[in-house]
Amino acid sequence: MKNKPLSQFAAISTALLVTFLWSTSFVIIKIGLAEIPPLTFAGLRYTIAFIALLPLAFSKKVKNEIKNLQKSDWAKLVLLGFTFYTFTQGAQFLGLSLLPAVTVSLLLNFTPIVVAVLGIFILSEKPTFLQWAGALLFIIGVLVYFYPVLLSGSQTLGLIVMGFGVLANAGSAIIGRDVNRASSISPITITVISMGIGGIVLLISGVSVQGLPAISSANILYLLWLAIINTAFAFTLWNLTLRTLTAMESSIINGTMLIQIAILAWIFLGEAITSKEGIGMMIAALGAVLVQVKRKTINKKL
Repeated sequence: MKNKPLSQFAAISTALLVTFLWSTSFVIIKIGLAEIPPLTFAGLRYTIAFIALLPLAFSKKVKNEIKNLQKSDWAKLVLLGFTFYTFTQGAQFLGLSLLPAVTVSLLLNFTPIVVAVLGIFILSEKPTFLQWAGALLFIIGVLVYFYPVLLSGSQTLGLIVMGFGVLANAGSAIIGRDVNRASSISPITITVISMGIGGIVLLISGVSVQGLPAISSANILYLLWLAIINTAFAFTLWNLTLRTLTAMESSIINGTMLIQIAILAWIFLGEAITSKEGIGMMIAALGAVLVQVKRKTINKKL
């Protein structure tokens, strides 16, 4: 018997809970980075999340799906694992080690704009006038947020890292949509395989380059929370809400993360924002939502 979709109120409430969990990830990661190197931290998070989701791969349906995957399917899933987990998440953790959480969150909202542009050439999806207007509005918001540009060396490096991360995130969004649109592979199969490949490669790379430090009991708890609750559990809930909410509704709810992260970073990290930065964030958030109108929400989440 199939599970019934959530009611509209339950779906909205659940989606808001998920975005709150994802927003807390930025704060938790910033705290954990004081002890754990960024690439190692990211690798640990997604490898643990993969292990948490792995039991789902032993169901009869998923085992049959994996057994029947074609070489082209494996190629796409491996590529998705590298782009979304190894490159995108690695860049996000590195970015958070160099930039304020709010700045990283704002830059990640460039993803839908890059996806819209790439979609013209790769998926033959022509953006609407409203989406182009949203892209322009987002850029204006970013300019307001950063003006005047006064960056230190680490912040400049952080922007470069996040620029790479945004491109990787956009690429993974295109690949993910192609996999879901052109095949009958279930989301669980896609997630388990891509997360397993990307997470393990990220962990090996992180440990090789940055090492594996002694981790305190508090950070072990943070890691488990990030992996099991904010990744495996939140992913499952979000997909459940997508059975009820429209793409526009999901985009608007997802867009609240920028504000949630700003508030959480102010309370727990002392990252205060000026009125000018706040106005820029609001303009950019509105633009990011408009860009995603009539498009399926693609997530980047932490």
